[in-house]
Amino acid sequence: MCLAIPGEVLSIEGEEALYRCGRVSFGGIVKRISLALTPEAVVGDYVLAHAGVAIGVINPEEAQRTFDYLDELAALEELTETPDEIPS
Repeated sequence: MCLAIPGEVLSIEGEEALYRCGRVSFGGIVKRISLALTPEAVVGDYVLAHAGVAIGVINPEEAQRTFDYLDELAALEELTETPDEIPS
């Protein structure tokens, strides 16, 4: 199973499709990823990224829905964490 994370394209560099890269924001963390598989992506688009490669362009609503699911997972994880030390 693969996990792809949505991110917003902030800038694009490279003219040739095979070498096209973009600066993409993943919830405030900015990474440089390949856009070779998404030649249609433009600045402001949301892309799904897997292993440093954008594998598809998605609409902002779908990206937000994914962000909401990730927030829910983080909240559940906080609820199920056990403390490192048990008070006496």
